[in-house]
Amino acid sequence: MRAIVIGATGATGKELTRQLLDDPRISAVVVLTRRPFFPSGEKLREVVVDFEQLPAYADEIHGDVAFSCLGTTRREAGGTTAQWRVDHDYQLTFAKLCRQKGINHFVLLSSAGAGENSLFFYSRMKGTLENAVKALGFPSLTIIQPGPILRPQSTRKGEIAAARLVVLLNRVGLFPDYRPISTSTLARAIIQACHQNAGGITIYTPKDLNNLPASAGHR
Repeated sequence: MRAIVIGATGATGKELTRQLLDDPRISAVVVLTRRPFFPSGEKLREVVVDFEQLPAYADEIHGDVAFSCLGTTRREAGGTTAQWRVDHDYQLTFAKLCRQKGINHFVLLSSAGAGENSLFFYSRMKGTLENAVKALGFPSLTIIQPGPILRPQSTRKGEIAAARLVVLLNRVGLFPDYRPISTSTLARAIIQACHQNAGGITIYTPKDLNNLPASAGHR
């Protein structure tokens, strides 16, 4: 199985790429990155791209499954308009290219609470993207909606504060299905969810992700 990944240099994307390379069910991994990042490997092909000109790299987009893990924060992007460009526009362009190139299975890393009509910008952006990708008609579409993500050495203050708050609430029995998830556990869950999807649209909520077996179990 040949896998294609965008967002591979982010915390979750790096872990996902590592685990894909270790998965014997995956024969090749192609990562589209903005700059050189990964060391060369037998199964890995890194393609440096300009995401503003992503259609120019369409010939690199072919395989069995595509993983879209691209994302940034409003602060890192420099505002909501730039964040929407990265989190929504780039990923939707990638999804359209994957559909055009005949990739049957698309896996989108989204977020808990995603909703096109949400009052919150981030949730609205994620929900709008989810609906746009659904409309493309992939034979298999897996949408991953994690709660707070525990990223190693994260500098995102809001994210760290949210994760700590949820941990405290979990300790008193509140929101047990919304507990934070580490990038390694999330990556393992993404791969397992990918292999379990036999067709159609499957959405994994925080509860679903936390209730997956501890081991992805290579088959």
